[in-house]
Amino acid sequence: MAEAQRGPRERMVFSAAQLIRREGVAATGMREVAAHAGAPRGSLQHYFPGGKEQLVNEAVAWAGHYAGRRIARFLAGLAEPTPSGLFAAMAAQWTDEYEREGFAAGCPVAAATVDCAASGGSTREAVAAAFTTWRSPLAEALAGMGVPAARAESLATLMISALEGAILMARAERDVRPLTTVVRELGPLLDAAVTR
Repeated sequence: MAEAQRGPRERMVFSAAQLIRREGVAATGMREVAAHAGAPRGSLQHYFPGGKEQLVNEAVAWAGHYAGRRIARFLAGLAEPTPSGLFAAMAAQWTDEYEREGFAAGCPVAAATVDCAASGGSTREAVAAAFTTWRSPLAEALAGMGVPAARAESLATLMISALEGAILMARAERDVRPLTTVVRELGPLLDAAVTR
């Protein structure tokens, strides 16, 4: 959905996700979200009566859905879909961003995990659900390419874990090398899982 087509509530959720991926949950304030979204501060209470926790949870859910929907777009861009090609496309999204814009932003789901996983509250549950929302279409895509269903779920977990770790390392090192390395090393393992 283009920015101009989003209503104020959707803009605030999107803005929260963008700020979380740059600043983390703790440093993302409600005022900053409203300003980033171009929304009146009073609308935050109207749309998010549960406060910051509700907004963060919805931003994390948005990010999980976004990542899950990207799987189909990555596949559509591949002339011959393979597990390694899909993973390379997933990583290329990040290498392209980092080479174009620098290393300021990461995954909002990972940022929320780091900030909130120990809390045991609804945000931890939202993060877990977001990873599932991302992992499920990835596993389905792998199964569609001939990876046995039982193995597809495990490989989807491996792909997301490797990607998230490489994103963190790339940001820390200010270098895309961790992303290119996981693509190169994981690709043959992923393709070897295809049984048909």
